[in-house]
Amino acid sequence: MKKVALIDYGSGNLHSVNKALLHVGADVTMVSAPEGLEGMDAVLLPGVGAFGDCVSGIRSRGLWDALHGWMQADKPFLGICVGYQLLFESSEESPDAAGFGFFAGKVKHFAGNGLKVPQIGWNALSLAGEHTLWRGLPSPPFVYFVHSYFPEPNDPGVVLARAEYGETFAAGAGLGRISAVQFHPEKSQATGLAMLKNWVESI
Repeated sequence: MKKVALIDYGSGNLHSVNKALLHVGADVTMVSAPEGLEGMDAVLLPGVGAFGDCVSGIRSRGLWDALHGWMQADKPFLGICVGYQLLFESSEESPDAAGFGFFAGKVKHFAGNGLKVPQIGWNALSLAGEHTLWRGLPSPPFVYFVHSYFPEPNDPGVVLARAEYGETFAAGAGLGRISAVQFHPEKSQATGLAMLKNWVESI
């Protein structure tokens, strides 16, 4: 079984993510300190709440540099929701908090354009191309979102999927073995579980 470190930094729906990972065959360990990454095969970084609070939670546990190094080494990594946004340079939500900067770009607030913000509920993905996460999914896949902000990558080549909510936004990004998505696979029923299974099997 693949050993997955589920990062616990005081924010995030860890129970549902943990349950989903166990369901698809991962060996999950809650990790809240850098030494917990030793011997792990992959990292999953969840996220719920404000961008700046998540940055503070990760830094206060000494995990920031360890996670940054993990990504730079191109080790298997999946970010979810704010765990996706944190991979970018900055966010309009917390202008004073710097993200990991693994992807160039910033996190923006929805313009709204007559729609209620946050976006809460199911939405279709437009896949940008083939990727391990998307293997065997229905076309189009419908997934569950809860967010007011979304990343805008400088390089469109890293975008894995897009979605529409008053405007087109990048619903996922990836480079090498680093992947991240704005939606919640753990709340996206069979489609989300299939994505997580694809990811675990790719580790």
